[in-house]
Formats: sequence, C-alpha cells, structure tokens
Amino acid sequence: MRILFSSLGSHGHTYPLLPLAVAARELGHDVIFVTSEAFAGALTAHGIEHVAGGLDMLQAFEEAGAGVSARKARDFDPERISFVFGSVLPRSFAADLAPIIADRKPDLVVHEVGNPGAGIAAKLAGVPGLCHAFGRVWQPTGPVEAVGRYLAEVAADLGVDLPDHDHMLLGNPYLDICPPSVQNPDFLASSPNRIPLRPVPFAEPGELPSWVVEHREPLVYLTLGTAFGAADVLRTAIDGLATVGAKVLVAAGPRVEVSSLGDMPDNVVVLPWVPQADLLPHVDLVAHHGGSGTTLGTFGAGVPQLILPQGADQFSNAEMVTEAGLGDQLLGDDLTAEAIATKARRLLGDEAVRDAAKAMADVVAAMPSPHDVAATLADYA
Repeated sequence: MRILFSSLGSHGHTYPLLPLAVAARELGHDVIFVTSEAFAGALTAHGIEHVAGGLDMLQAFEEAGAGVSARKARDFDPERISFVFGSVLPRSFAADLAPIIADRKPDLVVHEVGNPGAGIAAKLAGVPGLCHAFGRVWQPTGPVEAVGRYLAEVAADLGVDLPDHDHMLLGNPYLDICPPSVQNPDFLASSPNRIPLRPVPFAEPGELPSWVVEHREPLVYLTLGTAFGAADVLRTAIDGLATVGAKVLVAAGPRVEVSSLGDMPDNVVVLPWVPQADLLPHVDLVAHHGGSGTTLGTFGAGVPQLILPQGADQFSNAEMVTEAGLGDQLLGDDLTAEAIATKARRLLGDEAVRDAAKAMADVVAAMPSPHDVAATLADYA
C-alpha cells in the first residue's frame, strides 16, 4: 500500500508523525512524506521518500505580511496567526499536494492536525485520510476558532464540505497521541473515530556527553525548543537552575547562539542541540517551553516538568501538566531566576510528583505502539 504523510515544515509538526511513518515503511508500505526541504535529510535517513511541498512557516508569515519578527512569541498577532494557519498554509499545501497525489496515487493520506490543506487535497482527489495529532486536541475557541473560520473559507473555495464541529480534523479518523488521562474529556466522549497511538519521541541521531549516563548528582535538562527560542529567557532559566544543586544540560536550539548566553557556571553545559529522545530517560527534571513534543516525550520518560511557556499551544500544555500533578509552570513576570530555582528545587524533591510522572510513563507505555497502529492502516484505505 502507498501512504502519503504530510506535515507543516517545523520540528513540532513533523517529528510526531515520523514514528508511524517509519513503522509503516518497516512493515513494507511505500511511504512518501511531503513537507519542506529542511526535513529531507531526517526522512531519507530512515528510508522514507521526501517530496518538497507547501510553504515553510517563515515564508507563510512573510506572505501574510508578518515578516521575520512573527517568529518571536512577543510579536505574534492572534488574527495574523489564524490567517496563516487557517488560510495561507492550507491553500499552499492543497495546491502543492494536488499534482503529487494525482501522480503518485496514494491509497491513504495521513496529515497532521496543523496541516488540513493536505487533508483537503486528499478529499478533492477522493483519497481516504487520517488526521494525526501532535499533542492535546485544540479547543475550538479564540484563535483556534478563527483558524476554523478561515479554513472553512478555503474549503468552500475549493469545493470541499467540512463537518461543523471539527474543521481541523476534517471529519477524518484521528490518530491521538495524547494519553487519555490528560486528553480533553469532551473530545474523548464525542470522538468515536479516535485511534490511540503511543507518543514516541523522535530525534535525529547524535551522541550524548558521556557524563549524562554516568551522572551522580541530579540532572536537569533545559530547552526552549526550536520555534520560540529567546536568549533572555534561556539565560534567566540557566541562572535559576544553576543554583539548585544539580548538573544542568541546556539545548540552546536553532534560534539562540551559544556565545550570546555569556559565561556559564561550572555545573552548566550548553550545547546547540542534543538528541532529546535519547536524553530524556537519563534526566531528573525537564525545564522547557511546553511544546507538545517535549511535553509528551517527557510523559513517556516519567520525569517531572517545569514549563516556561512562550507561545502557541504551550500555555495549554503547561496547564495540562500542572493540573495532572506532573509538574509546575511559570508565566510572564513571574518567570524570574529566583522563582525558577524555587520551583525546580521543589520538583526535584517532591515524591508525589515523581510518582505521578512514573505512573504517566506506564500509561504511555500501554498505548498502542506505532508498529501496532501501522499494521492497521490498510483498514482505513
């Protein structure tokens, strides 16, 4: 069977799909993955054919008149974000995938929830589709509701009917990687076409520092992800975490130059990038931005979390973690070095949080694996 996967061109939208795509290829399916050129290497390294398609996010924001500053959380305009994700990107992917689908004739299209344009292209071609989550399901309020309105206009222009209640999912069966205990209960109760799928963290291969595996003192991992990296927030977090009696490993990410962070205390190591999927099982606390990939990957590792949200769905993820007793959060003006240190010390010593995190890891481990779900994909074609 030939399966076409498609995601927006960002780590947070592409990496969650790769475990299922890799599993499908390993089970003998012909797998094509359509996304931006930046991910060609990661895909081909796993034997998956990459086809370039769709605007990347920076291009999409520039087309919407947002400019480079739109990649900074503090400069984001909610209406412009809604327009980019509800109109600019869907139109781009629908247009680019139409000839690819016509040429390659996939039996099934798997589009992530942030890329409904790929799903619309599949509907136009009469190809069955599955919608793949990248985190907790979005609530249809505020900016998400506005995205849905723009998307309805796109679908109407292209002659595609959308269901009234789940524009982003397009009415397709939903591959849900969010553990049910922290998923929206209304969504669980009203979604008969939900397909549980274990969230498996993906990272391009790399070597961990030898001391990570051998460390004796507590180990804290700090990252602000790939989309909203801010040197000032990262430096504040470093200053706080350096005082909690732990070794601190920092992934600066693609938007922060390591040299811009200044001199580091002896117990802090800053690297441009780390293989996060390999690192998580070795750490005692993850301090991060609240991106869905890091949040769910930390669930699977059974580790407490301190979330410092910067934008997008990160605030919702921070609430999810805090409400479930799996960690804590700091927002806005409360995000100071002293507050970070106080909360990190508590989380490192809080047995109830550690136990809850370990219990969540058991929940994640019990979810169907990518290979389990890949073995059923033919049922949806």
